[in-house]
Amino acid sequence: MRNDASTVALIGPGRIGQALGKLLADAGARIGWIAARRPSAARSAARFIGGGHAVTLPVVVQASSLLRPRRQDACTTTDLNAARILLLTTSDSALPDVARFLAAQRADWKGRVVLHTSGAWPAGGESSVLQPFRARGASAASLHPLQTVPSREAGVRNLIGCFWAVEGDPGAVRLARRWVRLLRGHTLTVAPQRKAAYHAAAVIACAGVVTLMESAERLMNLSGVERSQARKMLAGFVSETAANFGRLGGRRSLTGPASRGDWATIRKHQAALRSEAPDLVPLYRELLRSMLKLAGQQPRRDL
Repeated sequence: MRNDASTVALIGPGRIGQALGKLLADAGARIGWIAARRPSAARSAARFIGGGHAVTLPVVVQASSLLRPRRQDACTTTDLNAARILLLTTSDSALPDVARFLAAQRADWKGRVVLHTSGAWPAGGESSVLQPFRARGASAASLHPLQTVPSREAGVRNLIGCFWAVEGDPGAVRLARRWVRLLRGHTLTVAPQRKAAYHAAAVIACAGVVTLMESAERLMNLSGVERSQARKMLAGFVSETAANFGRLGGRRSLTGPASRGDWATIRKHQAALRSEAPDLVPLYRELLRSMLKLAGQQPRRDL
């Protein structure tokens, strides 16, 4: 990467942006600029990444999706225009507005590469969120890490070796794949029109599991187990379950009363939930229906 004359402008340095920026910089990428809405955020990201000139975007992305000037001299967009590669790591909600605003700063983006890290927005195809750049000649792609990044520090650790969903224009995809190789990662191809379904799968597997574990922690605590102890117990329990799923698949790794049609135990569960945590009854029922389907068991009318 040291011989690559391309300079990267990092736009919207959140947790993933800062972690990815630091990893790329450490691998030899030239991070020229780091742009954020707040000057302090841009400076903090530059310090963490270890390079890049901090600049401030002259926009405030409102809930109404309107862009308004913040200060006339807040940002030198000509600096960002000089970058050969734009890496957009904003939130999903801000990405369309930021892409439209930045693309409008130049009439010609030929020879430039624009990447984003959103799992929900496609970069290729007719519904590309980066179409404003593509219409002006840029090559666009997305690279989304299939990994949880609760902090920028955690991202530096766990983005190494993970899977990345890559899609978009051929030139930008080549760069994205090269970056993934630098991070010793693995690429998977996702069709642009299936991007939202892919991201929903990621949310179910990550945020969904966290939500289920928090519910289990509550029930453990109601049963007399300290929350800190419950979290440790559940972490090991779920880790082993995930390992079984990886080795055996869904049906073979499924255990519990639904897998064996133990309706007496299921009724006990439901009675306990109605008494101790009634708000979890609908969640349990929906999960039970899915478990029964996975196990090949027939649901009952009194479910």
